Amino acid sequence: MVVPYNSSAAKKDQVAAMFDNIAPRYDFLNQLLSMGIHKSWRKKAVGLLKDSKPMQILDIATGTGDFAVEALKLNPRKITGVDISEGMLMVGKEKMKKMGVEDKIELRLADSEKLPFSDNTFDAITVGFGVRNFEHLEKGLSSMLRVLKPGGKAVILEFSRPRSFPVKQIYAFYFRYLCPLAGRLFSKDNRAYTYLNESVMVFPEDKEFLFILEKTGFKQCSQKRLTFGIATIYTGKK
Repeated sequence: MVVPYNSSAAKKDQVAAMFDNIAPRYDFLNQLLSMGIHKSWRKKAVGLLKDSKPMQILDIATGTGDFAVEALKLNPRKITGVDISEGMLMVGKEKMKKMGVEDKIELRLADSEKLPFSDNTFDAITVGFGVRNFEHLEKGLSSMLRVLKPGGKAVILEFSRPRSFPVKQIYAFYFRYLCPLAGRLFSKDNRAYTYLNESVMVFPEDKEFLFILEKTGFKQCSQKRLTFGIATIYTGKK
């Protein structure tokens, strides 16, 4: 199991501490390191929910709430964003206040493996770059399935590994060297963006992740690779 720090603490505690550390500069670094491409990825992911017109949406690993804000375009009744990092949520709550959407988006502290909601609560669930940080992947996915309504859809956006030349080689260099360097310079956390590369490298992707989704109980699972395979959208229904 890849963890952010060389510590005996549980992975989820290390992940929470890592995001607490980088929270003040997270949005800036996200924009810088992705060159803004992450915005189009979120837009495409949210677009997959358009036809189902979800009224209650849960955004897991919401961070500072960017995925939740994008989901407002679906005109839901309410969006609930959860995260294990209080630091990220503090930044997100301030963002929601400035945007004047705190009545539509509620951000709260919660663990994906122990979601504090009743069964069959949400019409849709979104996760942006968060499932690879789950300490127990199947347990987190099972918790998601439990709170999803029958017929509801989960949309998971996650980094993946390009396969074709020269994107594969450029991607490897960028994630292995440039991202950690930028992280050290701007976030003052030497491990955060090294962990990003390491966690992407070991995360099960494509058919392997689809198999895990189906094993967990999701149905009609599918995937769509984005931007030469740098990211992938996975979907599954209850």
